[in-house]
Amino acid sequence: MSTSTTVHLVRHGEVHNPGKILYGLLPGFRLSDRGQQMAALVAEHLADADIVDVVASPLLRAQQTAAPIAAAHGLPVGAEQRVIESSNHFEGLRVGHGEGRLTNPRHWPFLVNPLRPSWGEPYRVQEARMIAAIRDARARGAGHEAVIVSHQLPIWVARRSAERRPLVHDPRRRQCGLCSVTSLRFAGDELLGVDYAEPAAALYPGAVDATGGKLT
Repeated sequence: MSTSTTVHLVRHGEVHNPGKILYGLLPGFRLSDRGQQMAALVAEHLADADIVDVVASPLLRAQQTAAPIAAAHGLPVGAEQRVIESSNHFEGLRVGHGEGRLTNPRHWPFLVNPLRPSWGEPYRVQEARMIAAIRDARARGAGHEAVIVSHQLPIWVARRSAERRPLVHDPRRRQCGLCSVTSLRFAGDELLGVDYAEPAAALYPGAVDATGGKLT
């Protein structure tokens, strides 16, 4: 009989970003006060789960989101480099404003191939590292549940890969809200299904995403 294991992919909470830049891999971007509340809500959502392993991207916002989840189960938070945010040419800029305007000719060479995408880490590279990290988390949590705290695009790419859908997609249609939980259910190595929950949805009104845009 196959071992049933669930790997939860948790996106971090809202980030303190007064400059409204695309922060990407830049260090030091912490959760906002609202983000801390979101992290508490996702920890509460997972409190009764049979979680035996928690890892997170080494970026501060992911580690802070993972902390209350791990604490609720008496676990440490491991740093997992493979689930870090994707790189992006526009990192450090206000996308659509000033130096981040797409009409700025210096950006044009990075916009030639949205299928790769040419402005950042290729989808295939993100897929490979995320699937490898999920496989290892599944092994560590075999017969139980494991948590990976990561970032929107890597989680969405991993989900599309797991569901055997094309990695190329419309970013506006991603189902991966702040502190959302994308749960991959396995029997042995076989994916049985994917569940999705937004335990922090009550805090979405007024929250902002990675580029400073309001969610609602």
